Amino acid sequence: MFHWIRDARRIELRNEKFPPEWEAIVRLNLKHYSALGDAERNELHATMQVFVEEKQWEGCGGLELTDEIRVTIAAEACLLQLGLPHDYYRNVETILVYPTTVVLPERHVGVFESVGGAVDGSVPILGQAVSRGPVILVWDAVLHGARHPEQGHNVVYHEFAHKLDMLDGTADGTPPMRDSAELSEWVAVCSHEFLRLRTNAGKGQKTFLDAYGTKNEAEFFAVATEEFFDRPIALRKHAPNLYHVLKSYYCQDPAGRVNRT
Repeated sequence: MFHWIRDARRIELRNEKFPPEWEAIVRLNLKHYSALGDAERNELHATMQVFVEEKQWEGCGGLELTDEIRVTIAAEACLLQLGLPHDYYRNVETILVYPTTVVLPERHVGVFESVGGAVDGSVPILGQAVSRGPVILVWDAVLHGARHPEQGHNVVYHEFAHKLDMLDGTADGTPPMRDSAELSEWVAVCSHEFLRLRTNAGKGQKTFLDAYGTKNEAEFFAVATEEFFDRPIALRKHAPNLYHVLKSYYCQDPAGRVNRT
């Protein structure tokens, strides 16, 4: 019964007119928005309206939550699943937003963190996706990444890629696949590119993908997702097979969008 009530509310939200003040925020902060087609924008709007209402949002460290914060985060999180069958990130209930880099108490660093420095004592982070827990984000990093995709660093894409990865119960760099053929190609390509990144980074060579992706397969997938959406043409040139499997998984072609604009 509760699912019926939830689903009816989702339909209602999806059919509501997208607030013009929200669209102004998305146009300003989501640089990819202008490249979306009309159908993609409509789907993004509808998904965002459900996402914003259903999630529990908390401002931390003195941050007062605003529509700009919620809408910017929602736009980027929902862009990732634009081509996917989804349940509005069912494994995300709460989103905690800090104003700037947050330092957690001293502890072992979890596999799902985007760490902003050496792991010594207290750990400064820009974001964290907790298994069976919240997504933690730092607003100044969120805003900078959203407005400067050319730099290839986006904490929202990174942490919500982890949440997609976790949908099958493990964070191993392989989100749920549609069939065995897709899974086999994914494993072959991503394993090759992960090892290539590790080898080149280990030699001190400059790498296109952030060397943080060498930490483990889960971080590799999150880092690759950042580049797929933010610098797709460069990723396609650097690692065409990796671009292909990400395109197949996300059912999106960001490089094609760039070429259309």
